[in-house]
Amino acid sequence: MVKSREWSRKTREEVITLHRKGNGYKKIAKMLNIPRETIGSIIRKFKAKGTVETLLGCGRKKMLTSTAVRYLKRRVEKSPRVTAEELRKDLSDVGTEVSAQTIRRTLCNEGLHARTPRRTPLLSPKNKKSPQNTIPKLLWFVHMTFGILQSTLLILWRQEGGAPGSSGME
Repeated sequence: MVKSREWSRKTREEVITLHRKGNGYKKIAKMLNIPRETIGSIIRKFKAKGTVETLLGCGRKKMLTSTAVRYLKRRVEKSPRVTAEELRKDLSDVGTEVSAQTIRRTLCNEGLHARTPRRTPLLSPKNKKSPQNTIPKLLWFVHMTFGILQSTLLILWRQEGGAPGSSGME
């Protein structure tokens, strides 16, 4: 029969304690109101593994460590306009080879979803630092060239339920 649920650690320890005291499977099963087959499997597992702890499964291991996930989350919160491909390159420099899709999936699981911003900012950070007298000229230039660059898609990372105004645009 298939195992339907896992017994608590306390119950498993109690089974082992009773077994060490010399009680049989049937007697332990009757005292704890647990099926006899379950008592046998708990004791067999204890003899084989030496512990009653729940051991890790044999599924596929995670590609990213918790440290890498924290780094990704911190980096995206710091600069929401960073792309998954840029994040992938950062991780590959450190020695972790993953795809951009893995990064997108991980960030999505962490509550950060890629969204298109409401509008494209007209000034780059470099131009924002320029003297104030050149800004009107830059605005005119950007306004004239905006029609050419309109097909460029810009992505932001935003937490789910975050305010539309908090999209990382300054």
